[in-house]
Amino acid sequence: MTEAIQASAAPRPVGRYPHARRAGGLLFLSGIGPRDPASDSVPGNVFDDRGSVVAHDIAAQTRAVFANVRAVLEASGARWEDLVDVTVYLTDMAGDFAGYNAIWAEYFPDPATAPCRTTLGIDALPTPIAIEMKCIATSGREPMPLARPAGEAGTTGAADDGVSAADAGHPNSPPHAPQE
Repeated sequence: MTEAIQASAAPRPVGRYPHARRAGGLLFLSGIGPRDPASDSVPGNVFDDRGSVVAHDIAAQTRAVFANVRAVLEASGARWEDLVDVTVYLTDMAGDFAGYNAIWAEYFPDPATAPCRTTLGIDALPTPIAIEMKCIATSGREPMPLARPAGEAGTTGAADDGVSAADAGHPNSPPHAPQE
């Protein structure tokens, strides 16, 4: 069973999906952008007289994304330190990577405690933003144990005498003593 999470302190999703979903001991965040939760505006965007974005401030947008991710984590009962994997989407990799990477280093100064990270350059995002983050975190709660009936393939239950299906009959597996 999973739990959908909506965070009132984060910008509303642009589609019909939750901000996050808890599954077992993990928290999966939907793509989170830099939109201001109150005004829906994007920090650092500069528009021309036709309303098209002509410039953006990647530092301002990166800080806003981090604030929005933190809001979703907190609404989920998790903390910033619970992040384990982050995928970052940039619409201008050549122009924005250095600025975004500098802000990342402020928030995660020690690589030993930083989450894993993948950064991708993409053509566009659904709103006029330059960055979006998709995150996985530990959920801040104890996971519910996954249980299978004893003897089900791949388990070590009483019906299979503690031998997994993968090990039964394998030349390197220990000999199997019959039960008395």
